[in-house]
This record gives sequence, structure tokens and C-alpha cells, in this order.
Amino acid sequence: RSGKKLALKKMPHVFQNMCACRRVYREISMLNSFQHDNVIGLVDVIRPQNPNFFQEISVFTELMETDLHKIIVSPQELTVEHVKLFVYQILRGLKYLHSAHILHRDIKPANLLVNSDCCLKICDFGLARVWDEKENAEMTHEVVTQYYRAPELLMGARIYTDAIDVWSVGCIFAELMDRNILFQAPGPLDQLDKIIDLVGTPSTEDMVLACDGARAHVLQLPIKRVDTRASFSKITKDDLAIDLLSRLLAFNPDQRIDVSEALHHPFLSDGRLRFHSLMCSCCSTNDNQRIFCNDLEPVHSAPFDPRWEQELARLTLFDQRDRLYNFAAN
Repeated sequence: RSGKKLALKKMPHVFQNMCACRRVYREISMLNSFQHDNVIGLVDVIRPQNPNFFQEISVFTELMETDLHKIIVSPQELTVEHVKLFVYQILRGLKYLHSAHILHRDIKPANLLVNSDCCLKICDFGLARVWDEKENAEMTHEVVTQYYRAPELLMGARIYTDAIDVWSVGCIFAELMDRNILFQAPGPLDQLDKIIDLVGTPSTEDMVLACDGARAHVLQLPIKRVDTRASFSKITKDDLAIDLLSRLLAFNPDQRIDVSEALHHPFLSDGRLRFHSLMCSCCSTNDNQRIFCNDLEPVHSAPFDPRWEQELARLTLFDQRDRLYNFAAN
């Protein structure tokens, strides 16, 4: 109505099975709750014509110009300042998602939308789910595009944390610096081997959540001891970048840096300052003077109840259909 261009996303075969239905219901519920500079939000939903018979949901979201994958493989110059700005925004968006008890579970360059002003937004919540950190509930390990998949997932862990998203950020950070995919292998075990080549053989404690087969695979490999600083110096010579990379890509998820700590890493200071000086909506300008807000990295205002997934599991396919239709109608 305003003439603003939007992106249309069609979700077909919504009611093909319960899994597909839950995925769409989950994604729309999440999109509708987002209001953040670095996370794509829902603008509108097209109401299906027949409340009792529809197989497709179409939603409108903000329109962005490109994505980070296209930028990485393009001849477009990427400076260290670009990298700082992009990584800061990814982590800022993830802090917001994690504060809402949401695991994205597919952070990769193609799911990071970018405009020509370098504003970045996380998108595609098809694999996301609400997570209860106190529950230790089992979840599928078959998530995250392989090249960005954390080692605990590659080793078959069914219980994992928001640290899986942090690992993905580390992979993207390295890819931005080097313009090459950091861990690129034909299969999950080969992927795991490449990770071990870079960060060294994990300890028994590092593999506590691994399945027996994956643990046996690692134990039969020659023990590899590496100097991680020397390993990462092949990607960048910047000492602060190496420090942040090594902490994002810690093999053990319990030792991996979390998003709040990473946001305040000194390597990202320039990106943080640039974003809030020129791009964010949380700060303001008055009489040519920038007024910085008190909370530069806000959390979700209404986090999902950790029990939300349990409630979703109790809904029948028809319950979800009715809720989706009523949501679109209203």
C-alpha cells in the first residue's frame, strides 16, 4: 500500500505431512515476533481463499538486495573493515535470536542478506527451533549446511546448544577473510577430518556427546597436535582476528566463545562503532550529533517459552491449519 517493494516467499505443500506443517508454523511464528535491524521480519501474510482447503502459504518480508555468498564469490573488494562490520552484525542478530530461545541451525552466507549500504539481516528459519537450555532435550543432528556444521553435529550429538550457531559464524568469518570455504569436504567424516587438521585432535572430554561411531573414527586417526595460532595465520595475519577465530572455532562447544562475549571482542570494535554511527535504528542523530542508545545489542522483547516446542507437538495438523489461517486473516 505504501509502494515499498517487498520479498514474497511461497511455502508450498504445507500440509503434506506433520513435519512440513510444523516447520512452516514454526517459521511464521518466529518471523512474526522479530523486530531487529539484523534479523529479517514478517511484513504480511496472504490470506488463503478457502479456510478448509489450502496447501500453500505466502508471506511478505523485507526486500534485500543480495546475500553474503554472492558477495564472497564476486569480484567485489572485501576489506577488513567490511569483515568487521559483517561479523558484528551476524553476532548482533544471533544474540537477539538466542535471547528468544531460538537456535537458527543453518547460519551460512546464503542466509545472510545484505544491502548496498552493508546492512545485514539473518534470514531463512526453516531449520530453526525453540530450545530449552535447561531441558537437554534431544534434537536432530542433521541440521546446518555441512560446510558450516559444528563438530558436535558432525559427530552425531543429539543434545547441543546455541554454540552450533557460533561455530557457523567462525566458518563465515574465515571465509570472508580468505574468500574460500574454510572446511569443504565431500562428506561429514571428511568434514570432521578437515576440522581436526586445523584445530587438532579433540580430547575424550571434547567428544562426550559424540555417537560411538564418530568417536571410534576419531580415535583411530593419528593424534594431531597443532598450534592453532599458526593454523589460523594461514587465513589472516591480524592477531586480533586470529584470537577471535580460534575462540569461535573451539572444538569443544563448552569452550567456544558465546555471542555476547564475541560482540565485545576488540577485533570488532571498529565494526561496532561504524554500525551504530551510521546504520542502526537504535541510536539517533540530533543537531548533527550522534546519540548512542544505552543498549547497543538488544535482546528479544518477548522470548518464546522454552516449552513452546512441546506445545507445538501437541497440536494436530488441523489445529495448525486453523491457526495459520486465522493468523493470515487477522
